[in-house]
Amino acid sequence: MNKKQRVALLGCGFIGEVHAANLQAHPGVELVWVADADPARAAAFATRFGARAASVTEAINDEQIDMVLIASATPTHADLLEAAARAGKAIYCEKPVDLSLERARSAVANVLPYNVPVTVGFNRRFDVSHQQLKQQLRQGRIGPAELIQMVCRSSAMPPLAYLQASGGQMRDQAIHFFDLLRWLTEEEVKEVAAMGAALALPSISEFDDVDTSTLLLRLQGGALAQLDNVRRTGYGYDERISVMGPHGMLESASQPQRGVSCYQGAQIQQPGLLPDWFSRVQPTYYAHLDAFIRSLNGEQVDDLPGLEDGLKAQAIAEAAVISLAERRFCAVEKLPF
Repeated sequence: MNKKQRVALLGCGFIGEVHAANLQAHPGVELVWVADADPARAAAFATRFGARAASVTEAINDEQIDMVLIASATPTHADLLEAAARAGKAIYCEKPVDLSLERARSAVANVLPYNVPVTVGFNRRFDVSHQQLKQQLRQGRIGPAELIQMVCRSSAMPPLAYLQASGGQMRDQAIHFFDLLRWLTEEEVKEVAAMGAALALPSISEFDDVDTSTLLLRLQGGALAQLDNVRRTGYGYDERISVMGPHGMLESASQPQRGVSCYQGAQIQQPGLLPDWFSRVQPTYYAHLDAFIRSLNGEQVDDLPGLEDGLKAQAIAEAAVISLAERRFCAVEKLPF
């Protein structure tokens, strides 16, 4: 019988709440500690989720803890990742490792010698439709990928305070699809061209962000990919990926709400799309956690995103940021892996 993984959760914001609920629900986990920059918020979390509040240092260094889940503000990720590795803990770290690629690279270099299990929060790999797409690509159903089209259109703008701290659309929203592109094709991205604008909320251009963008990406093997990102649609959450090969096309489509279609006269009324991004991706957080827990218990688990995946997706994001600013194709930095 597998032992329960004793977990310390760092960060009690929105994503921390998502993870806390999943940790509490997972039969292979005991949520022991919660920590936050706001002690009062940590205390409230502890009461709500049946854990104890602690300082970050106390939670990480407790010898009874097996795993640390980092869901704190992004600027703290790299330091906490290093501290948890020094303490010999398994680590689930929300993406990105750091907003700076240079700092993320140094953190990964510091963590790797400790040889602790680490997964980075690219939970969209655990979307059931995306996983079926990946499986059929591996089986060679349509032959090698030649053209990939990806859509990520959120239904509503995040709060301004979130956008100001997010690192921008490329590092915050598009980065999930940079990871999905690498994962699905099993190829690296060679170069990127990005074009963007602040159309839904023009004021974000004041801190060099965009809310509407299109990207072209060339993979090392020659395949081409397109990605469009929108922060606000007005018609629901729209996420889809299609892959064309010499023998056909595969698509992981946008998902509608449950409901009936109404046929009347010359009109057909169908259910709309899911209302927001979280409605689609919520199950993927638990699936990712479960996969990591199973791996810690000795099971061979494919497709867990690790530190290398975190860095390589971020390198694509950095190239996209440069392309947006300089209006040119930008090569993706090669990393020493």
